[in-house]
Amino acid sequence: MQERLWRETSFGITAKLWQINWLFVILLCVLAAVGYGALYSVGGGSAEPYANRHALRFAFGLVLMLSVALIDIRVIARFSWPLYAVGVVLLLLVARYGHVGKGAQRWLEIAGLQLQPSELMKIFLVLALASWFHRASYERIRSILFLLPPTIAVALPVFLILKEPNLGTAIVTALLGGIMFFAAGVRIWKFVVIALALVAAAPIAYHHLHEYQRQRIMTFLHPETDPLGAGYNILQSKIALGSGGMWGKGFLHGTQAQLNFLPEKQTDFIFTTIAEEFGFVGGVSLIGLLVLVVFGTLVMALRCRHQYGRLVAIGIGTNFFLYGFVNLAMVMGAIPVGGVPLPLISHGGSAMLTAMFGFGVLLSVHVHRDVEFPSPHEPI
Repeated sequence: MQERLWRETSFGITAKLWQINWLFVILLCVLAAVGYGALYSVGGGSAEPYANRHALRFAFGLVLMLSVALIDIRVIARFSWPLYAVGVVLLLLVARYGHVGKGAQRWLEIAGLQLQPSELMKIFLVLALASWFHRASYERIRSILFLLPPTIAVALPVFLILKEPNLGTAIVTALLGGIMFFAAGVRIWKFVVIALALVAAAPIAYHHLHEYQRQRIMTFLHPETDPLGAGYNILQSKIALGSGGMWGKGFLHGTQAQLNFLPEKQTDFIFTTIAEEFGFVGGVSLIGLLVLVVFGTLVMALRCRHQYGRLVAIGIGTNFFLYGFVNLAMVMGAIPVGGVPLPLISHGGSAMLTAMFGFGVLLSVHVHRDVEFPSPHEPI
């Protein structure tokens, strides 16, 4: 009996492994390899201190992703709101016991490792909103009362993340929640009303920003007014981007990065390092890889037969897109610098492992795309 059970379990796992979108997994490995090369370069042609850690984190994340992919998506759906509650508790713990770094309280020290709960919270929020909307009828979605609980579910983590303070992640979280509402079928006019309200409240919100946040906005508008102070980062980033030309200066030959003119070259400005060394062609190629990842998430969303999986896939794809878009726009000077990493490329543990966990849930959606969910009147 035990042997038969083991054989059936092994067969089930093998069948699920065949169902995994391995082309998507290979694409993620290529992105991580690009990140390894870039971090090897910013380390001065050495695997330490950045590249080896990046590889180890990705290897662990790969195992995590494939493990999550084998979990039945209906089991994940059942724990959507408990996971959301865990995320909120972690954010509350950050406010009380969080590690302070660079003027912000964003990390928790757990067993000697630093965890940034705001990263995990975005994935948990996607799961919670998908659980709320996946069985809602068109009539229910039109109801303001029905939309009130998920609105609070978005506002609570956004408020807690703003208190850290982490304006960039708070904005990404709010946008992620808004796109989940849109994907669920919420009417356009409701978004227009909210957008107009935000525009009207912008002057008041500006005066409640921290001084460094206001400085970032002023630097974005006029970086040349303080080229050696607040405007230094973005000016050096633009110099590096422009100096790369069409084909770049060559691997390990980017002067802005190698001579340490470029700040935060291993995290926020990693794309600038790549563009300087591999030029316009290298930068566009990397953007193409990022677009392929987003396209892959949309394909998996369209192939899924149940609404929960579709919403989860759209949410995870949107989260990846927003982080990539914000980082690229930031280093090009299109938006204020906000401390947002480039997924799977930048140095950082929380962002890497959160992305891989999210992709694991996405692959679970793909593996279990044809499963039957309970009817609207039954619990998940």
